[in-house]
Amino acid sequence: MRDVLDNWVLRLQILINDKEGQDLVEYALVVATVAFGATAGMSSMASGLNKAFRQVSTTVGSYIT
Repeated sequence: MRDVLDNWVLRLQILINDKEGQDLVEYALVVATVAFGATAGMSSMASGLNKAFRQVSTTVGSYIT
C-alpha cells in the first residue's frame, strides 16, 4: 500500500513540475468555468422556454376549441 501511495505522490510531483501539465490544468479550469456558466444560465433559459411553450400551447389550444 505504501508503494502505491509513493507512486501516486511521485506522479503528482512530476505533473506539477511538468509544463505540459500546466496546460492541462488551464484547459480543465476553462472547461469548469464554461460548465459553471452553462449550469448557472440554464435556470433562466428553462423558465424562458417554459414561458414560450405555454404561449404556443395557449395559442394552439385557442385555435382547436
